Amino acid sequence: METPQEIKSLLNSSDIELIVLFDGVCNLCNSTVDFIIKNDKNKNLRYASLQSELGSRVLAYFKTRPDSIILVSPNYLYTKADAALLIAKELKKPYSLLYYLRVVPLKIRNLIYDVIAKNRYKWFGKKNSCRLPNKEEQKLFIEKL
Repeated sequence: METPQEIKSLLNSSDIELIVLFDGVCNLCNSTVDFIIKNDKNKNLRYASLQSELGSRVLAYFKTRPDSIILVSPNYLYTKADAALLIAKELKKPYSLLYYLRVVPLKIRNLIYDVIAKNRYKWFGKKNSCRLPNKEEQKLFIEKL
C-alpha cells in the first residue's frame, strides 16, 4: 500500500527511514519491540503504538484493523508477515536471516501471522495501557505527526 502524503512528509523531513507501528497494549508486541530495539543493526527503525495519533491516523487512512504490525516506509506501508520480515532484515545476524522466509508464499505466511495475531492476548496477555518508552528509548518513539 502506498504511504499517505502527510506521513511521507514526516519521513522526508527527518532522518526517520522506517516506522514500526505496533499494538501498545499487547505483551507479545511490546516484548518484540524491546527485542527489535536491542537488535536493530543500523538504528534505522522508529516506533509508535497503533493507539498513538500516528497509529490511529494510519489505521483510519487505510481502514485497517489494529491486529497487524505495520511497517511504514517513505513510499509504502507493509502489514502482517511482510512487515515482520522486512523488520527482521534490519536486525543483526542471525535474526536478519529470517527475511529469507519471504520465499514462503505470502498466503501461508499471513495465515501463520493471523493465527498468532488472533491469539496474542490469550497466549501472551494484555496491558491496561500502552507501553511508555524509557528515557533512553524516547528518541526512538514517535507519537504525533
